[in-house]
Amino acid sequence: MSLLDNTQLALESAMNGAMLRQSLLANDLANAATPGFKPEDVNFQQTLASAMASGQSPTSVTFTPYVQNVTNAQNGNGVNPAVINSDIAENGLLYSELTQIATTRENILLTAIGSPPAVP
Repeated sequence: MSLLDNTQLALESAMNGAMLRQSLLANDLANAATPGFKPEDVNFQQTLASAMASGQSPTSVTFTPYVQNVTNAQNGNGVNPAVINSDIAENGLLYSELTQIATTRENILLTAIGSPPAVP
């Protein structure tokens, strides 16, 4: 029996998805001037929600990046730096919120068993 419930497992899976997305977005931004480069992204939220709705365990979800077939420059590059920077900021905030929620839930469990809460 696991001490972690589906909510905690989903939080951890979502954090993994957010980390993957952040890596993809950073790679996209780093290649903003690369001729012919097509940006990648991952829709981890929809993937996780669909998996959980179908009864799949959050720990078994695989996040698969996809290539965005867009062109924003004459050299065939598909990166829009303004959009990517916005996505990086938004995704970073989401990751921060997920970690805060996971920490709060962990502290509730620690308090319930009489241990001092973890330092945020």
